[in-house]
Amino acid sequence: MAMQIRDFADRDAADWARIFHAAVHDIGGRDYSPAQCAAWSPAPAPVERVLDRARDGRRIWVATDAADVAQGFIELEPDGHIDCFYLAPDVAGQGIGAALYDRLQTEARALGLTVLYVEASEAARRFFLRQGFADAGRRDFVRRGVMIHNYAMTKTL
Repeated sequence: MAMQIRDFADRDAADWARIFHAAVHDIGGRDYSPAQCAAWSPAPAPVERVLDRARDGRRIWVATDAADVAQGFIELEPDGHIDCFYLAPDVAGQGIGAALYDRLQTEARALGLTVLYVEASEAARRFFLRQGFADAGRRDFVRRGVMIHNYAMTKTL
């Protein structure tokens, strides 16, 4: 059995935290300094915080391997905002991100959304440009006392 994409389940919360933290430090670490990555994700999120996110009205899809272990996830808020989109570093570049995004876009259209928007890291910016998003500009901000940046991006569906 190959990769599957399914709705987030409570059992995925620890994997969500693990994947997010690893992706920030490995994939994000290619474009951001160690201090920026530490400010972005100082430690894996507590499972309860992940579960709270999953219950706040957003949709979360998970890409799983043959053993049903999460390898990546993408989140869509009701207004078309793509909040978190992360892959386990060892599976990045294998088409899993594109499959997750395709699922999100299909669901967004089914919900009647006409615009998607995201604040994308350097790596995510490259991905979203390939998906037809427009770069609306760099955003510089301070997180945990460290200057960091991302990009506001939008796509009309």
